[in-house]
Amino acid sequence: MAVRASGVSHLPGRRVEPAPAPETPPGRKMVSWFDPAVLAKSGMKVLLSGTFGKQADRRLLDAVARPQPLCFDYSVDDTGHPRDELWLDYVSDLGDGWDSTYAVASAVMAPELTLADEAGGTHVTRGGDVLVFGGDEVYPTASVDEYQARTVVPYEDALNKRRHRPHLFAVPGNHDWYDGLVSFTRLFCQGRRSNGWRTQQKRSYFALRLPHGWWLLGTDMQLESDLDAPQVEFFQKVAAQMRGTDRIILCNAEPAWVKQQVMPRAGRGFLDHNIDFLEQRVLGKKVSVFLAGDLHHYRRHENAEGRQKIIAGGGGAFLHPTHLPKVDQRPGGFVQKASYPPQRTSQWLTWRNLAFTAINPWFGVFMGAVYTLLGWGVAANLNEGAVGAPSFREVINAALQSTGSLVLGAGVVLGTIGFADGRRGPLWRKTAGVLHGLAHLAVALLITWGVSAVAAPLATELQWSLRRDLLSGLLLFGGGALVGPLVVGVYLLLSLNVFSCHPNEAFSALSIPDWKNFLRLHFDADGQLTVYPVGFRRVPRRWKRGRTPEDPVWVPDPADTRATPPRLIEPPIVIGRTKALPVPTGPPGPMGVMVDEQLPDGAV
Repeated sequence: MAVRASGVSHLPGRRVEPAPAPETPPGRKMVSWFDPAVLAKSGMKVLLSGTFGKQADRRLLDAVARPQPLCFDYSVDDTGHPRDELWLDYVSDLGDGWDSTYAVASAVMAPELTLADEAGGTHVTRGGDVLVFGGDEVYPTASVDEYQARTVVPYEDALNKRRHRPHLFAVPGNHDWYDGLVSFTRLFCQGRRSNGWRTQQKRSYFALRLPHGWWLLGTDMQLESDLDAPQVEFFQKVAAQMRGTDRIILCNAEPAWVKQQVMPRAGRGFLDHNIDFLEQRVLGKKVSVFLAGDLHHYRRHENAEGRQKIIAGGGGAFLHPTHLPKVDQRPGGFVQKASYPPQRTSQWLTWRNLAFTAINPWFGVFMGAVYTLLGWGVAANLNEGAVGAPSFREVINAALQSTGSLVLGAGVVLGTIGFADGRRGPLWRKTAGVLHGLAHLAVALLITWGVSAVAAPLATELQWSLRRDLLSGLLLFGGGALVGPLVVGVYLLLSLNVFSCHPNEAFSALSIPDWKNFLRLHFDADGQLTVYPVGFRRVPRRWKRGRTPEDPVWVPDPADTRATPPRLIEPPIVIGRTKALPVPTGPPGPMGVMVDEQLPDGAV
């Protein structure tokens, strides 16, 4: 009996009908970041990557073993003639839930996309010949299976042979590094061709020569946020190929111009100034456009020279707030011009943390177990010989006499201190953590008091004390599962909207699939760059199979009337071709050397 790869048996004289195509997408749901299993797995990956990543830098091995062209030339076409124009798409922070990732992918892979703006006008754009992934190509952690399910399949189904496969280049983010960049290298750095793209790069960093003197550089800052020596030497050689009037688009996985305000300064000297280091000591000229993800929203800063700093991390991952950090103006005269969603909307979205229990049910199970352990011994002691409902003072005395409850209570407070945001300093972190932990202990005591009050009338009826204790345990678990996550939600709401802390935790808990975005770049015949910021207010939640060859595999179900089509977040950003932007000379730069100093090859 022959068995094909599909596992379908074929017997002589018997016709086997192919399995019917599924009517719903095979995609996965948004990552539930407060699921205890996800927290444990992600924490272990972070620990391992942080431990071994410092000892074995994959970039150093690839620099020796994997030679790569100095640049990939898209300034000419396949026949060697100069290109008049080029379309390029930039997508960052993808590979999370199906609905959000596929909604973006289906727009990116469409042959044409007509975009409406707020003024009622329309702009016809074309699918990019080049596709750049700007970092964090999969969530929660990198693996071959996760890349396949959350990234590869959505883009293959979105393309569906509707146009030529774009050339793909990928910048690694921290989530790509969680397995030491092994899966990223296999997928993006070995010349593999999927049904959705064609890969070109051999290393985790690259340079693209674009039409009319434009360049796009993709960096790899690894987990330590530093540039290794081979990468510095690589970009020095790339810079030597540039003319004085050439202009640079720099793609980093993280927006350093905001990240320094979000995270406390590490105090590592030049490693905290990678952008300045690249501009002043490696490239020798100012960068015209900075592109970054990592923060899962759209935000744009511009200065008087027309230089742009754009965060476009809306490729599919959960939404990040835009009202934190407060970066309306940055050093160098960069002023915030747009954010998506608007800051007021971002503040209102934070209130969804009051539904923390419903959004994160498995975290509710975990908190139910914690509250049960905190109060079960206390309730059991109160049940013994109970003749009526105990007073709250009696509950407190019983808790103080329970060694197990005291030890676990101390563990809860230590855990909340560790969870607290440290951006306001160690004193604030300890204070916030202690108050958060004490809130849980107070709520646990109140629930224990209520459970004991319920169990007390049953003391004479349920002569078997174990039955009373089991009932108390079930009530404690139910109360903890409902109320414990709510305490966390209130803590995150107040932390973000009042004290400007916990932006990542407050919004990752919500797993919001909407407010997605990507950038479409057009280099025209005049050398002008036009950036189209594309936004998705609400992505579809229901899909059905496409019926025509012009359709992707899955199209939005018309019954999902709340879904909105992609449209421009703000008017197109036009950057004309002007003279080069020199690096100022004279005073020492932040590295402690003159900014016009020449470096030897390979120097860091």
